[in-house]
Amino acid sequence: MNIHEYISANRERFIEEWASLIRIPSVSCEQEHKPDMLRCAERWKELLLAAGCQRAEVMPAPTQDGNPFVFAEYQISNQQSAISNQQPPTVLVYAHYDVMPVAPLELWKSDPWEPDIREGRLYARGADDDKGQAMIQAKAFEYLVREGLMNCHVKFIFEGEEEIGSPSLAAFIEQHKDLLKCDVILVSDTSMVGKETPSLTIGLRGLAYWQIEVDGPNRDLHSGHFGGAVRNPINALTQMLAQVVDDKGRITIPHFYDDVLPIPDEERKMIAQIPFDLEAYKRAIDVPDVFGEEGYSTLERNSCRPSFDICGIWGGYSGEGSKTVLPSKAFAKVSCRLVANQDHEKISKLFAEYITSLAPSGVRVKVTPMHGGQGYLCPLDLPAYKAAERGFEIAFGKRPLAARRGGSIPIIAEFERVLGVKTILMGFGLEQNAIHSPNESMDLEVWEKGIVAVTEFYKALTE
Repeated sequence: MNIHEYISANRERFIEEWASLIRIPSVSCEQEHKPDMLRCAERWKELLLAAGCQRAEVMPAPTQDGNPFVFAEYQISNQQSAISNQQPPTVLVYAHYDVMPVAPLELWKSDPWEPDIREGRLYARGADDDKGQAMIQAKAFEYLVREGLMNCHVKFIFEGEEEIGSPSLAAFIEQHKDLLKCDVILVSDTSMVGKETPSLTIGLRGLAYWQIEVDGPNRDLHSGHFGGAVRNPINALTQMLAQVVDDKGRITIPHFYDDVLPIPDEERKMIAQIPFDLEAYKRAIDVPDVFGEEGYSTLERNSCRPSFDICGIWGGYSGEGSKTVLPSKAFAKVSCRLVANQDHEKISKLFAEYITSLAPSGVRVKVTPMHGGQGYLCPLDLPAYKAAERGFEIAFGKRPLAARRGGSIPIIAEFERVLGVKTILMGFGLEQNAIHSPNESMDLEVWEKGIVAVTEFYKALTE
């Protein structure tokens, strides 16, 4: 039976098993759902065993009050290895079973915890992120095992804290790195450019984040009595921050670009093929024009190049009416999106030194690093990437574009640091799936093509 026949014969069961996960409200950020986290982990254990894993278990998190992990594995027999005449690779599949809250509930058109299929989509919280995409992995695996076509060792590691920043994952990987040993990591938790424009995510930006505090006088002062004679902390802070990006969109921190790699010509050609309407982009966010680093397109700027942003700024009086004060303090939260090869800890130190050096006399500056993570870039010549590319080409009928994403998934770099292997980001989400929002959904045609693509990935990996 080929994969299309298998999906057709088992479609109702697939969707019901998917629904059984969705009905468990595994919201990791809400304490009231703590019992649901264990229920969902146990359900995944059942499903992975039923799919063909020889071993599956729910494992405790290494951090206090952390949510459990699900680990499962499938080892092909020595006889199968002999038939293939090569050492079979080990693929580690990562996913998460926690989801975002459903609020505001009144904006949902159907019960977020009861899947509703309409107009070719399945609507529910977790339909895409990440229960739907994880189910793609499970069903491709099931088909290959049941049809005797699996030529790889496969391990699964599913966590329940991704939506709250994966606080337990790094320690879990360190503690169980022998258990998780593999040749490549496969993740379906990203998106494609579009339904008609399949793509593989090859890069993610890193992140560095700080809070800045500028102290001036020991109390708020009367702006008439002291204005013009004492340095205003808000004035000082805004003057400092205004110098971080120049009029050509370039970040001025010394040595900031030392480790930034140029965008390869091949990749720039792929980016140019991505359907993008600049005027529609501006209308959608209601801005008169775009701005960014000179010499790069908008799609290159928001994915392949680093950026600096003031995320919040406050101080002084902001209540109703007027209060003529010269404030004693000013604050800002700022961040940099980083690209592969930039080290977030190095950048954090460079920024702190630079912003402090810009402080004018009359104020004191304190920079507090808050959090950060490394960027990620997958080589286009990696055999596992080529296998994923082949899987997409067979499933969607065209070669996928290689696309970087502007967001950050710090766990990907953490996997590489500890396990020493690359990750293939084989995601099937679409922008219209509205993850994290009311009426999250998954396109069922894309979902089934995803199962085909992952099936073909495994085949191509061992050919």
